[in-house]
Amino acid sequence: MRNLKSKLYRQKNSVDKKILFLVLSFVAIGLIAVADASAPQALNNYGDKFFLFKQQLMWAGVGLIILFITSKIKYTFWEKFATPIFFLSLFSLIIVLFPNLGFSAQGARRWIYLGPVNFQPSEIVKFAICLYFAKLASRGKSAVSYFVPLVVVTALIMLQPDLGSTLIVTVIALSQIFVSGINLWYILAAGAAGFLAGIPLILFSPYRKERLLTFLQITQDPLGNSYHMRQILLGLGSGGIFGVGLGASRQKYSFLPEASTDSIFAVIAEELGLVGGLAIIVLFAYFIIRALKVAGNAPDTFAKTLAIGITAWIGGQAFLNIASMVALVPLTGIPLPFISYGGSSLVMILAACGILLNISKFGVTEAKHGTIKRQKR
Repeated sequence: MRNLKSKLYRQKNSVDKKILFLVLSFVAIGLIAVADASAPQALNNYGDKFFLFKQQLMWAGVGLIILFITSKIKYTFWEKFATPIFFLSLFSLIIVLFPNLGFSAQGARRWIYLGPVNFQPSEIVKFAICLYFAKLASRGKSAVSYFVPLVVVTALIMLQPDLGSTLIVTVIALSQIFVSGINLWYILAAGAAGFLAGIPLILFSPYRKERLLTFLQITQDPLGNSYHMRQILLGLGSGGIFGVGLGASRQKYSFLPEASTDSIFAVIAEELGLVGGLAIIVLFAYFIIRALKVAGNAPDTFAKTLAIGITAWIGGQAFLNIASMVALVPLTGIPLPFISYGGSSLVMILAACGILLNISKFGVTEAKHGTIKRQKR
């Protein structure tokens, strides 16, 4: 007879409640922020200051229902349908480029109208590529199997054009490729190729070139190219440590472009100050830590790679949005996850979070080392 120490593993019976709480908190914060930041715009354009809030509330309800459903479906279900979902998302990226099918706004063709509903195919692609690359990883595919679809997807998104979504899709894909075990040199080569390809796309596009020059010379042309960035910085500066008070933002009154979408963090920081802005950042950081823990405890390669993709999606998008608000990177025009106004983004992110919650339910966690009971000979 002898005593043995062994690692014991157990399967959870419920989802990660901390991630669920964070998701619900983000949705609640987003609804309050949209109701606040969108009021002047909604009143001017629709005669109802709560018009955009009501739409966001409807999409939040739809998204939470989908989150509940996806959290109940075992994650292995998505491996079976990853390929058709991916190719349907590619089809939607092609459709949006046709003048009679895609809707153009502010020089970009990023939306498809289906009766009273419109959606952004790029948001669906983020979800689809998480599933598809996780399936490739579970099947042990070669590097070519990853990079060919990545090039096709990014090329189609850039035709819209949408540099912000292209960057997020690239972050998702490279994160999943990295954890799938593909040779690191391939990943570095792909990153270098993407960087070199991005230089002419910026230099030969007046709009992107203008944004880059504005970022490098924020103080010049305050009423022209630098207007958006200067209004963001004015909002952040006037917020100070504790803010001007909830609902008291001045920048949201037609001074700050895209106050309820891309620039909503600036409104939050103006009203709640440095304290409120840091609180949002801390919540996102904690979400990423919890999501990475789910990925680390995932029971198989598909679940692990999928969880990493979802984490990179939400974390990368949050970082890029907030970094552009504080002038660390040029303005990218992507929404702040959970919080910015926009049904497509909110619904797809909540659907992905439902899958992440399901993975957390089936993940295994290491229990404390214990002594195995004595066995009879």
